[in-house]
Amino acid sequence: MDGTDTWQRFELDPRLPAHAGMRASDRDRDVVLDALAAAYAEGRLDRDELDERTTAVRETRTLGDLVPLIADVAPSSAPPRRGPLVPASDLRAEAVRRYEHRRHQALWSFLVPTLICWVVYVAAAFDHGPGFPWPLFVTLGTGVGLAKLVTSRESSIADIQHQLERKAARRGRRDLPPAPEPTGW
Repeated sequence: MDGTDTWQRFELDPRLPAHAGMRASDRDRDVVLDALAAAYAEGRLDRDELDERTTAVRETRTLGDLVPLIADVAPSSAPPRRGPLVPASDLRAEAVRRYEHRRHQALWSFLVPTLICWVVYVAAAFDHGPGFPWPLFVTLGTGVGLAKLVTSRESSIADIQHQLERKAARRGRRDLPPAPEPTGW
């Protein structure tokens, strides 16, 4: 049995301090008993050590109590990191910054086509008289995205923060790539 497999078989990694105080389940004890049996079969434990540790496994109460019983027979890879590697306050600040960038982009995506269309409409109205105000369609179409972004600020920031947490956990990095700086027109 590969020792790395032993640690992965636990529902919660007992090597993590956050899990060490949690109550051990029968399944957790079975993982340890299997690792001890494999170590005995490979000749890494003698019969007395196996009996002593097997008795100790049955008397354990917490996940942390199980670790020393197999630490020397199950190779220890680094415990997996759970949750974001970046402090939540940093993720929140980065999410707010990215939201502001998106809002800035949405504002310009609204203003530029809307202003161009209204200028064309007014210029044409001088020659042909006012007609149907067709730039309203452009104004409404481009304004919907901006309005949605502005009215759902907190949920947008929460969504961005969640994406950043997933990226940070997936990459296993402490730093996040910065969002592009807003450019003016």
